Amino acid sequence: MRVWTRRRLLTSAASAVSAAGLAATAAAPARAADALRPGPGERDIADALRSLPGLRLIEERRDGEPGYRHFVLGLRQPVDHTNPAAGTFEQRLTLLHTAADRPMVLTTTGYHAVLTPRRSEPAILLGASQLQVEHRYFGASLPAGPGYAHLTIRQAADDHHRVVRLFRRLYPGAWISTGSSKGGMASVYHRRFHPGDVDGTVVYSAPNNADDRDDSAYLRFLESVGTAPGREAVKAAQRQLLLRRAELVARYEAWASAEGDTFRIIGSADQAFEIAVLRVLFMFWQRATPADVATIPGPRATADELYAWLDAWAGLPLYADTAARRYVPYWYQIGTQLGYGDVPTAHVADLLRHPDGIAARSFVPRDVPMVFDPAAMPDIDRWVRRRGSRMLFVNGAQDPSVAEHFRPGGADSRVLWVPGGNHSVDIARLSPADRAWAEEALYRWAGRQ
Repeated sequence: MRVWTRRRLLTSAASAVSAAGLAATAAAPARAADALRPGPGERDIADALRSLPGLRLIEERRDGEPGYRHFVLGLRQPVDHTNPAAGTFEQRLTLLHTAADRPMVLTTTGYHAVLTPRRSEPAILLGASQLQVEHRYFGASLPAGPGYAHLTIRQAADDHHRVVRLFRRLYPGAWISTGSSKGGMASVYHRRFHPGDVDGTVVYSAPNNADDRDDSAYLRFLESVGTAPGREAVKAAQRQLLLRRAELVARYEAWASAEGDTFRIIGSADQAFEIAVLRVLFMFWQRATPADVATIPGPRATADELYAWLDAWAGLPLYADTAARRYVPYWYQIGTQLGYGDVPTAHVADLLRHPDGIAARSFVPRDVPMVFDPAAMPDIDRWVRRRGSRMLFVNGAQDPSVAEHFRPGGADSRVLWVPGGNHSVDIARLSPADRAWAEEALYRWAGRQ
């Protein structure tokens, strides 16, 4: 492995800043975009990619940052890594290439691939190339056949394992994996089943629902997050929404009709509306800043104000079929392995019509069987606690998603908290001491001597 010292990483070029406004000093690509084209006798990265077995170069896009080339790729993967007879599917990948001798950052959203060429924070800090893996059963990465029998955390981890083994032929240096939220969860699961694939992992805002029977941590968190007036304001707004259900559901139905949308998956606009009202308590605090508390509709709010607020925070289109269909795989995973949290409902219990409306089963067509595996998450949690080494978890102190969070017990691992942070956090917003530790760990994992 070629070793990159911290000095070389930081001084190989001018510092880079992420599109999200990362203020941290970062290692930029070593070469300008034109210099990424091969010289006499050199092999072009595009040709090298075409030589990898099972890989298809779909397109090279011309939207990469200076110093990077952006490729959209398709990799032939087994539908079932334990049974070759089950066939194959093409998994969508994207590559931001800067140099084969730089570190590589392996990332996933946990959902659909993002074709916008955005580097993750570890890729910025390391001046690394970046390989994004679309999660199986999302976007273009669709195995043939009905149902989701092969949508498991182990199958997805094996997808990542094959990606690493293949691309190490071109990128033999240090590998760092990363992801946020569900993408971070997928990075953890990959490490559980293939711990030696990468040299370190940076995980942002990843829930760890180790025991789906016990949601008390989420309930306690949501009863203490923010300020007491803020919490009461959200709950009061929920009651107002449900008290004006008839008028607001009619508006919701009119919107769906105008858009040509329906509610067949969830069942009705009324149930979809109730789910959105229940989930807004969690989703508001997941993304809110202190300033957002002042925007919560008060007791004199109009129907327009209530509807707009609910839509802004809970995303009403998400529960109609056009959007809901895209996220059936997510809810299938929730209902079969990942588990889910809960929200307080006592303050609106007298106004509810749909018991267990926010359960995963509500979001998956009824002809798709779902059986929950109670051993999957305890196994992950146990491995992280006992053997999770070279893992950094960055969480927001005000994020209900991490009311239950990972606690790594292996060497060279930590959980670091962004003070006042919500679900969108990064290393740059840690305290100075924690940020220094995180950056030093990342450089060390990438090969600092």
